[in-house]
Amino acid sequence: MAFQKQILKKALREANLKQLIGRSRPTFCTSFSSIPSASAATDLKPVLPPFDYTPKPYKGPLADEIFQKRKKFLGPSLFHYYKKPLNIVEGKMQYLFDENGRRYLDAFAGIVTVSCGHCHPHVLAAVNEQNKLLQHATTIYLHHAIADFAEALAEKMPGNLKVVYFVNSGTEANELAMLMARLYSGNLGMIALRNAYHGGSSNTIGLTALNTWKYPIPQGEIHHVVNPDPYRGIFGSDASSYVKDVQDHIDYGTSGRVAGFIAETIQGVGGAVELAPGYLKLVYDIVRKAGGVCIADEVQTGFGRTGSHYWGFETQGVVPDIVTMAKGIGNGLPLGAVVTTPEIASTMAQKLQFNTFGGNPVCSAGGLAVLRVVDKERRQAHCADVGAHLLERLRGLQEKYEIIGDVRGRGLMIGVELVTDHQDKTPAKTETAVLFEKLRELGVLVGKGGLHGNVFRIKPPMCFTKDDSDFLVDALDYAISKL
Repeated sequence: MAFQKQILKKALREANLKQLIGRSRPTFCTSFSSIPSASAATDLKPVLPPFDYTPKPYKGPLADEIFQKRKKFLGPSLFHYYKKPLNIVEGKMQYLFDENGRRYLDAFAGIVTVSCGHCHPHVLAAVNEQNKLLQHATTIYLHHAIADFAEALAEKMPGNLKVVYFVNSGTEANELAMLMARLYSGNLGMIALRNAYHGGSSNTIGLTALNTWKYPIPQGEIHHVVNPDPYRGIFGSDASSYVKDVQDHIDYGTSGRVAGFIAETIQGVGGAVELAPGYLKLVYDIVRKAGGVCIADEVQTGFGRTGSHYWGFETQGVVPDIVTMAKGIGNGLPLGAVVTTPEIASTMAQKLQFNTFGGNPVCSAGGLAVLRVVDKERRQAHCADVGAHLLERLRGLQEKYEIIGDVRGRGLMIGVELVTDHQDKTPAKTETAVLFEKLRELGVLVGKGGLHGNVFRIKPPMCFTKDDSDFLVDALDYAISKL
């Protein structure tokens, strides 16, 4: 009977109740022959978990009109997902709604930006209240919001990371961090990883190491070392072998002195690649001996998303000299930050340093509300619990389908890499594109990453549930079975 109940539960989750039981009240039989088989259940389209929310009727312009206006008035470098772009008009927690009121499971969180959930009531309340009082004044005047937020953020940092600079994005944060590293060290050379993404400005393009995001301009005194990728890397998970490449670069490609080293702990745009265990501890030691500072890019991994730790760098057992953050810090507000030590911060005092919108009262109020929500709702522990369940189910799917080459990540920062063969790990670019569209049809919105766009990036709002996880995996199962 336990086995029968398990099959029945799967069937009910994956099938539309109307398909299974019609409109009448269900009567469950105890006969095994009356219970749908597991294979029959997989043939039925999975259905979104119930959600007690009704979106407001949308009366604005429709997708086709918006798309034409966008093509006419916005830059041609903008890209969009899906052959027929979605017109998303409303969001609530882990769900999005299109112009027709259709609900989608958001497994990408506005590119890993919506941390607490779309339109989280506590964040909304803080933002709305501040909007009524004062929207903007800059740091030439005093205001409690920026000071309160800085204090709360500094309390989340280890060691002597206690000085906060507020900016508007991850790109700005990494720009400022690189400036700090060069001023403090007195050196110019920066080291970054291949497959990294650190921004799209003229300077941070230099740190980024994916050709799809790089324009042919001088990148200036930046070198990219071999990526410590456990799945595709030439040394597998052997951190010490990757570290030798860093030392070789310092020995043969520099004066022996460098400004700094920057890395994401789990590469985001690069396809949710977690660095080889122990890598950062070894590299930080080498870089500091060469006079450089160590920068942790926490734009995507921060604020408990990895589940096991509040900050991604903590998974490697290190304390950086500078930490950059954005995206989830504001739950969708244009907000970023750089946190460093008093010693490094003092180098910035030799000139005036100012950011017009950094620490804006509205954004600061929203950012402080995000920190409180993450703590109050125990989102870090939630990410650990739900992420473990999701990873387990995805790895079960990996055993079922050859096309899934790797399932990786921590908490709710997960990548699923698709390949056409396991030996050469040839990127399954065409198949990924087909599955991407199919998942949207089924009501699941995921991201894509990696140089070849063959990695599904699963990084939802941190209110994502186990039922959501089951639906996502069932949808992926269904989509792959139809390839």
